[in-house]
Amino acid sequence: MQKMINQSAFCFRLPALLLALLPGLLAAPGRLCAQQAQQTQQAPRDSAAQPVMGLREVLETALKNSLGMRIARNNVSIAGTYNSYGYAGGLPLVTATASDVQSSNNLRQEFSNPANNKNSTNAPSNNVSAGLSASELVFNGGRVRAAKGRLDSAESQSRQLLNSRALALIFNVTLKYYDIIRQQSYARTLQSSIDVSREKLRIVQAQQAIGLANNADLFQSQVDLNTQLQNLQAQQLVVEQDKTDLLTLMTLDPNSSIGVEDTILVDRDLRLGTILSGVQSNPDIAAADQQVSIARFLERETGALRYPSLYLDAGYNLGRTQNAQGFSLLNLNYGPYAGVTINIPIFNGGIYRRQHEAANYNTRNAALLKDTLLQNYTSNAVKNWQAYSNNLQQLETAKANYDLSRRLLDLVLQRFQLRQATIVDVKNAQQSFENAGFLLTNVSFAAKSAEIQLKRYANLLTY
Repeated sequence: MQKMINQSAFCFRLPALLLALLPGLLAAPGRLCAQQAQQTQQAPRDSAAQPVMGLREVLETALKNSLGMRIARNNVSIAGTYNSYGYAGGLPLVTATASDVQSSNNLRQEFSNPANNKNSTNAPSNNVSAGLSASELVFNGGRVRAAKGRLDSAESQSRQLLNSRALALIFNVTLKYYDIIRQQSYARTLQSSIDVSREKLRIVQAQQAIGLANNADLFQSQVDLNTQLQNLQAQQLVVEQDKTDLLTLMTLDPNSSIGVEDTILVDRDLRLGTILSGVQSNPDIAAADQQVSIARFLERETGALRYPSLYLDAGYNLGRTQNAQGFSLLNLNYGPYAGVTINIPIFNGGIYRRQHEAANYNTRNAALLKDTLLQNYTSNAVKNWQAYSNNLQQLETAKANYDLSRRLLDLVLQRFQLRQATIVDVKNAQQSFENAGFLLTNVSFAAKSAEIQLKRYANLLTY
């Protein structure tokens, strides 16, 4: 009877203890929700002290420091330097020559009259010559015009390749920037789940203090917390390595610190028609089109090799020879000259004809490569549009699912405090919350990635 009375007394004291503990325990889920909402909007704790750079600032730094961009700019300068009528062969060729030769000769002269015979040893002689010549191409089958057109196209192509490199750099930096935001969002989700695990551990410890929990629940709660801490550490490593990649793209010290924004905003105003029409203006397509022009001008140049070349020549010559011995002691001649030179190719084994045929095939290949590139870009644009549209649809569902999973986790944690849910229920709710957070972040990043790729194909990437 005494034993039964003691048990009954304990049963009556237990509700009183629970009532004393409930205010603090029931307030925890509210604090947890507030912490989760705040962490969803903030950067990871380890990056709080890092300077935050907006995407525009990051892109400006990358474009300014990029070594590849410097090389591309130098290539534009080289192409501009070559692009001239003189390099194409359209300007006159003017040359000046001069020589002064002093010689010492052994001389022996024999004449019909032996009395006039001469023999000299080491007789000095001086020969001075100078000339100024100019040659102007009058006709060569249009090869100069074709060469100048080729140089124009080459310079234009180098500018398009510069734009292409800039577009690729903007694409890579933008994608990496938003990937860091994605990885930081993973870390925030893990941090929120860690806060739940800590609260779960605190509840188990409080329940164990009054004899409502055993060591198994305590150990399991501690193991779950340690596992999630390890996952967060691994995720923070991914974030830091992504930041190192971004610093490398910006041509900055990879060991420096950088912070990024924490929001992925997807542009929902893209239209497939606008994207497909913009593909034509993509710098890669424009560069391929310029390559077709270059091949056509090369074809004209090689075709012009079979035509005669006509030159106008003019100049002024001076020649002076002075001998100490010999028949002529001084010979001086000077004066202007003018003439016409014509080169007519008659036969060279069909080399010019074969070069022209090969150039024609090169033109066809350049056109085919351009069409292939345009087809691939159009196909990729359509596929990215499909991914973009699908991810936008998934995004709303993912947001709703994330909100529900967070509310579910709060509810299960409250039930766990009231011993109406088990530690396994809390763990399952945590897993659902983490999966929903990961899915929401992945869908947001996938939609943004598709948007960035679409803008790259349509040459719409700006900052």
